[in-house]
Amino acid sequence: MNKFTSVLIALLLQATFSQSSFAQEGKSALVPLPSVDDFSRGKDGWSLGLGFGIEYETAYEGSDEFGLEIEPAGGLQWRSGDNIYFFAGEALGWRGVRGETWLFEALIGFDEGRKESDSDDGHLFGLGEQKEGAELVLQARRAFDADWRYWLVGRIVTGGDGSLGLFGVGRRFGNHVDGTGSEVNVVVVVHDDEYANKGFGINSAQAMASGLNETNLSGGIRSVGINYNFRNQVHQNGQIYGEALFEYFSSEVRESPIARSDYEAEIGVGFIYLF
Repeated sequence: MNKFTSVLIALLLQATFSQSSFAQEGKSALVPLPSVDDFSRGKDGWSLGLGFGIEYETAYEGSDEFGLEIEPAGGLQWRSGDNIYFFAGEALGWRGVRGETWLFEALIGFDEGRKESDSDDGHLFGLGEQKEGAELVLQARRAFDADWRYWLVGRIVTGGDGSLGLFGVGRRFGNHVDGTGSEVNVVVVVHDDEYANKGFGINSAQAMASGLNETNLSGGIRSVGINYNFRNQVHQNGQIYGEALFEYFSSEVRESPIARSDYEAEIGVGFIYLF
């Protein structure tokens, strides 16, 4: 799903993960969560962050192949009070805070699809190409208090090929309100049968072309997962960020011939320069 970033260039900065003096200025973010981009530094108006990250991740959903990939990061934002409107390369959206403990987000993003060439070992041969397309993403987080120490999260992703839902709990670490620090989320992911078969199903024509068994999945639990995010101010205008993700598939998904691994994993770090 869960990668909507702009195509831009910057220098990746190696730095310590400890809190710097810049992070202690107490600049207020929309919500103090490192997973939520906010380049406004607490001010209304335009803000811009440009950078890139390096990710080590699975080649496609269910793959046992891993590789490095350079991804652009950052985006253009307009803040008005408790609302931020943003354009981040492959995503256009809005997020806003209501009543200090509710964060809502809506965006239209881009699904890259899947190509047979995504597998260097030829495991997708005969399965054909999955078309690129737009997706609607709706998300809500409900904090237990205005400090955003603990929260509940729900997300729905829907488009032309079914729908996926994510539900979980989160915990923030650190005391800063500028969006720096770290957080962890534990989630359960569900999908309908159309979305399940888009990623892991094999129809009769694909079975004949690939030699894999025909596979038809039903909707239900897709996986359980955990992800960790951090963000640190390393310069007055520089942020280093990172993410680690682990997703363990349900038994039905693991039985699909496409799922050559029981899990999906990703780790990445990057740098964003704030203008």
